[in-house]
Amino acid sequence: MSFKFSRHVEDEIKRRKIPANFVDAVLQNPHQIVEEYGNKKAYQSKVDFGEGKVYLLRVIVADNVNPATVVTVYRTSKIKKYWREL
Repeated sequence: MSFKFSRHVEDEIKRRKIPANFVDAVLQNPHQIVEEYGNKKAYQSKVDFGEGKVYLLRVIVADNVNPATVVTVYRTSKIKKYWREL
């Protein structure tokens, strides 16, 4: 699936110092895809950013449009809040 990045996402990737290749990896092979509000989905994976601590990298995607649009991206330490046990 191809993804379009909004300008906001490009700014947030830089501001939050999230490597673009990490975002691409989550989009291509997420550990989970979770339904979110407003017809959006969170593509998410547990990632070590090289600091010795694992974070949840969440890429929020509106996939009801073509191409699917990445609307925001962030990392969080609150893995239990967002992770869905299957």
